[in-house]
Amino acid sequence: MSESVQEKASFVVVANRLPVDRVSGDDDQVSWRTSPGGLVTALEPVMQSRGGAWIGWHGAPDEQVEPFHHQGYDIIPVPLSSQDVEQFYEGFSNATLWPLFHDCIAEPVFHREWWDCFRKVNRRFAQAVAERAENGATVWVQDYQLMLVPQYLRELRPDLRIGFFLHIPFPPPELFSRLPWRSEIIEGVLGSDLIGFQFPGCVSNFIRVARRLPDVEGARGRVHLPDGRMVSIKAFPISIDAVGMRALANSPEVRAEAEKLRHELGDPQTILFGVDRLDYSKGLRGRVRAIGELFDSHQLDPETAVFLQLATPSRERVEEYRALRGDIDLMVGRINSESDSLARSPIAYRYTSVPRETLAAMYQIADLMIVTPLRDGMNLVAKEYLACRSRNDSALVLSEFAGAALELKQAYMVNPYDIDGMKATILKALNDPLRVKARKMRAMRKQVFEHDIDLWADSFLTELESD
Repeated sequence: MSESVQEKASFVVVANRLPVDRVSGDDDQVSWRTSPGGLVTALEPVMQSRGGAWIGWHGAPDEQVEPFHHQGYDIIPVPLSSQDVEQFYEGFSNATLWPLFHDCIAEPVFHREWWDCFRKVNRRFAQAVAERAENGATVWVQDYQLMLVPQYLRELRPDLRIGFFLHIPFPPPELFSRLPWRSEIIEGVLGSDLIGFQFPGCVSNFIRVARRLPDVEGARGRVHLPDGRMVSIKAFPISIDAVGMRALANSPEVRAEAEKLRHELGDPQTILFGVDRLDYSKGLRGRVRAIGELFDSHQLDPETAVFLQLATPSRERVEEYRALRGDIDLMVGRINSESDSLARSPIAYRYTSVPRETLAAMYQIADLMIVTPLRDGMNLVAKEYLACRSRNDSALVLSEFAGAALELKQAYMVNPYDIDGMKATILKALNDPLRVKARKMRAMRKQVFEHDIDLWADSFLTELESD
């Protein structure tokens, strides 16, 4: 470690997870590498440019890790016990809030002991921030796992400027009202000075819910609280480091890997591609079913086309996720076993995590990107694909229920619940004239490069830090 950890920081990001994964070498020496997740990809350029501290859990229960310096900023681990992981993370965060905020695609589970643990862990995170933030520091709290931190932190450190950003959708009041602790959650988030959401509909939903609290008034992107504070609430659509992704995708190493991948797939004429965390909100069941039927009917020819689906492991101890993995395994196995082609399997399915370089190579070889979540706050995969494609002869099929659909209006839009409609749109995207595809790709690539991660972070932090 070449630099020492600073005692205090003027800029603090706090998230459920740290932006690093532990790596053990052959000599048992421990090092840390940057994690591949979407939040990290989005925020790491901000941290590297501003410095400061990132506070979060390091990923292993029942152990303490000392703070350390990483690529220009400090890493401050917050410990979680096995019980915390079970009740706070797998329980309240991902079996209560996640399904509730994703239109109740899966049934939310409400347990009082999970809620008690959620409060306890949020207090621990708030305490860690209070100890590390210097006087008047800017603190940016990330996502649904830490929705109580802003209020707890304001009680501990009223001198701080506190921002909160929700990366997932915020549900309409009719769904949110099912939560027994709905008032406490809203009061927790309202500890912020600025609250950011992915798109305007979430802003409206939140204000409608907040106005149900006693003596709270809200309109036009602001909420006035009984203590006299005013909280700003706005949409800040998140994006990616588009220039960095383009440079990575066009590097000699990634181009070479792309050619290797294409050869491993049998050098097909057409490659369709999907990449998702294995999560029920991502619409994988419907997507695989639609692709399978296109191969069954020979509207997609398995001799010339292949569908590459990368599913990264997620929350493997949660029952809904284990069931989803089994379903996808069975569907892919049936489709491939019934194929007439001896040259290759029509679906190349990979259940694994891959380095960013490999993912960029997969984007490079994909003639058609299929992004069909049932509900998504944004979906950065769609934007990454556009940044990585240097040619305009490809196409993006995108769910109308992804936040990205509000920005990438030239995509081939689908309702992911409509299997026949999805099939028809996939075929249209493949068969449209090149000039139509090129026009759509140019417009979407322009949007992604003009509205990148720097604009997202700068607009949020400028708003937060203004008087």
